[in-house]
Amino acid sequence: MRLVAKLGFFFWFGVLSGPLQAADVLPLAGEWHCRLDPEDAGITARWFATSLPQTVRLPGSLAENGLGDPVSLRTKWTATIYDSSWFYNPRMAKYRRADNFKIPFWLTPNTYYVGPAWYQKTVDIPAAWRGRRLLLFLERAHYATRVWVDNAEVGQQVSLVAPHLYELTKVLSPGPHTLTVRVDNRLETLNVGPDSHSVSDHIQGNWNGLIGRLELQAGPPVFLQSVQVYPDVAHRAARVKLVVQNTTAKSLRSIVQLAAQAYNSATAHQVAPMQTAFVAKTGETSLELTLPMGEAVQLWDEFHPALYRLTAALRPKKSTADEQQVSFGMREIKAVGNRLVVNGRPIFLRGDLHNGEFPLTGYPAMDVPAWTRVLQVLKNYGFNHVRFHSWCPPEAAFTAADQLGFYLQPEGPSWPNHGTSLGDGRPVDQFIYDETTRMATAYGNHASYCMLSAGNEPAGRNQAKYLADFIKFWKSSDSRRIYTGASVAMSWPLVPENEYMIKSGARGLPWAKDRPNSTFDYRAAIEKFPMPYVTHEMGQWCVFPDFKEISQYTGVYKARNLELFREDLADRGMGDQAEAFLQASGKLQLLCYKSEIEATLRTPGLAGFQLLGLQDFPGQGTALVGVLNPFFREKGYATAAQYRRFCQPTVPLARLPKFVFTSDETFEAATELYHYGPEDLPQTTFTWTVKAPDGSFVAQGQFVPAAVPTGTNTPLGTVRLPLGRITKATQLTLEIAAPGTAIANDWNFWVYPARLPALLPSEVYCCTRLDAKAQQVLARGGRVLLNAAGQVVKGKEVAMSFTPVFWNTSWFKMRPPHVTGFVVDPTHPALADFPTEAHSDLQWWEIVNQAQVMHLEDFPAGFRPIVQPIDTWFLNRRLALVLEARVGPGRLLVSSANLAPTDDAQRPAARQLYYSLLRYAQSARFNPAAAVDLQVVKDLFETPSREQFSTFTKGSPDELKPQHK
Repeated sequence: MRLVAKLGFFFWFGVLSGPLQAADVLPLAGEWHCRLDPEDAGITARWFATSLPQTVRLPGSLAENGLGDPVSLRTKWTATIYDSSWFYNPRMAKYRRADNFKIPFWLTPNTYYVGPAWYQKTVDIPAAWRGRRLLLFLERAHYATRVWVDNAEVGQQVSLVAPHLYELTKVLSPGPHTLTVRVDNRLETLNVGPDSHSVSDHIQGNWNGLIGRLELQAGPPVFLQSVQVYPDVAHRAARVKLVVQNTTAKSLRSIVQLAAQAYNSATAHQVAPMQTAFVAKTGETSLELTLPMGEAVQLWDEFHPALYRLTAALRPKKSTADEQQVSFGMREIKAVGNRLVVNGRPIFLRGDLHNGEFPLTGYPAMDVPAWTRVLQVLKNYGFNHVRFHSWCPPEAAFTAADQLGFYLQPEGPSWPNHGTSLGDGRPVDQFIYDETTRMATAYGNHASYCMLSAGNEPAGRNQAKYLADFIKFWKSSDSRRIYTGASVAMSWPLVPENEYMIKSGARGLPWAKDRPNSTFDYRAAIEKFPMPYVTHEMGQWCVFPDFKEISQYTGVYKARNLELFREDLADRGMGDQAEAFLQASGKLQLLCYKSEIEATLRTPGLAGFQLLGLQDFPGQGTALVGVLNPFFREKGYATAAQYRRFCQPTVPLARLPKFVFTSDETFEAATELYHYGPEDLPQTTFTWTVKAPDGSFVAQGQFVPAAVPTGTNTPLGTVRLPLGRITKATQLTLEIAAPGTAIANDWNFWVYPARLPALLPSEVYCCTRLDAKAQQVLARGGRVLLNAAGQVVKGKEVAMSFTPVFWNTSWFKMRPPHVTGFVVDPTHPALADFPTEAHSDLQWWEIVNQAQVMHLEDFPAGFRPIVQPIDTWFLNRRLALVLEARVGPGRLLVSSANLAPTDDAQRPAARQLYYSLLRYAQSARFNPAAAVDLQVVKDLFETPSREQFSTFTKGSPDELKPQHK
């Protein structure tokens, strides 16, 4: 069956966009009566004809009003729990009790309810409203509504994306009436997929209630049902499509007047008004007018978000006038080859995913200031684009984005992968058409509404054909934006009809196998695709939890997941290290985001990226992937100014073949300028400097490119620096900047002596096994340096990479890596010849990547290693990469990383660290404070860890199961 954008049984009357007068609106916010209907008995029992017993405040949700069931192990959630086995390991038993219930999978609401809920209010219709058209306006409901006035049913609607509007003219006479609204949030109503961010417990929650503007509206019987503006940038004009609805029995001669004025701009511009006469027939009349905008027209984009306010006035003869105001921008977005172009200028999308993070309420913010705050934070961090993963925000988000200059991609409210599919004849097929039609009607005038996807990562045997038809339909229906079938990872089929594509191939860091460099890019992943390629869900690098965040949850959701992780860390004797773990893992996370974003910026032909994410994702097992928390607040290890150095319209880039050098080499880096600013740069001087840690200059120079066009990358030149003058291990920093501007970027690199000074013979016994001689040396009070790479048994199950945990370990059944960086005391004398910060950085790659770690489960409480890997917060094992201890009368220094003492030119950092450890072991400063029994040390190389992933047991079949089918 060929799908068309019809509304089926859903009622849709358009959105009243204009400013209504106070006399035209009866606000419904305040106290309502309510009753929950878990048995779905209310319709049969005619609850609409009875008084409901409880009271609630609307707008709001049931949870905000304290209604619903307490959360427990038996709660039937909406969302999918992919793997609950970890939650059933013995240590978690205390969190499964009713008096201490804490789940790790997502935030915990105070109460939970899925099913019908009835809301009722008495309204008094003014006598002055007699003869007027009356509408019930529910700005956002979740998500099926059914309405009665007194005992008469008016209708029902299902929408997750737009206001529910009910025509009440025939049932509301002046005087008191009982208004009853039944809201049903069961997924069975229309299954869009249990993990869709429009409904899922993972993010905004499957709330029940009514939010935003709730009001009765009175209008004239002949009115502007729809005002849609289609900018024509090339001809400096705006096509205005009007739908006039005449509910009287007679045709009326009428006049429509159009006027527009610029705002949100430093330059005033008044468009010459126009008017036309026509006959408003009974029923619907469509008009299309062309409004010349004039030579002074101001265009909208990310740099100049100039907006126009169009006033459309309808003046029927012998009837009350109607007036509507809509905001629009003179903007054109197109795909030209593999580029995205706005108003003729190439753009590059630096995008973030908004997944529906609303940690106080669990439902979307409905006011412009709230969205302005979030989008301003994103702008401060250098972003110009937001994708709304499988949901559509309310109008306030579009309004804020219009004013700040953001390119938005809302989506059909579906992740049709788990529990449903596309193209297989399910109800969701038509629903996506219906919902995106409602989105076009409600939000289509907004300049920021630039892109549309049907949803996220669909399933379905016929999904490719469905998505192709979807794109063709919208391309032919609405030229104001560009369209793609779905946001997808690598395995999804290509839809050739896409105007642009979102795919995951152009992402990731190749550091699992390759030595870190800044020369790689993603051109091989995108070169076979003929349309603009936007990277799907880039990043997903984890950081350790910020337990200071817990106190910020002052609403109906609580961070019981973070509480669980904090308590478990304390149970493992590391509660005092939480902040150090956060800061150290955060610096590694920031480094990974910088490296991956820069790789996209230097990829020729890439159209942009969509990050997942700048902020944490509080669901799906608790995915702490943001440098910001779900409140869009900083965590203390990254600022907007730091982030903008590598994420803004103009960014210097350097292609370093590696980050670790020896003093007999020449440092060389090709440099270029990513520039997607509002215009070409005039001749600009760019300086380069290489600085020592104390800020002193090692070398400097400058580039003066003849021109820097916008919309591309421009070579600057090559930095060359012989390193022969470097005599000791040091960290240097290359910076490229445009003096007097905010354009600057930098990269650390490390230089180690090509030949290390010879160490005097000593009594330190160096070995690769804790052999009999090592034990004898310790027994007689000697010193042992144990380079134990490959020998670890207790901790062998822990996989360490240089890069941190991806997404989170629990959600993927403890898929490696399990470690998120490490903490180290940079002032420890063992590291005197190996300069380091308190966290992992690129010089550590050859040391820690794929290294074994030691599990210190039997070491004394409070024991702290020299280099301590940070375990996944789901397990919080006490780990070590380098440790020291007194063993009997002897002194022991152990590394489980491969620190081969040979002169390996390919591993200068490992050689340097070994030298630093050996020199320390020879010194008088080698005097470990902690004592450990020899058998405990031997167990590291002989006895497996007591707790293995295989010991986790699955829960009862009746526990932690979703409510949907």
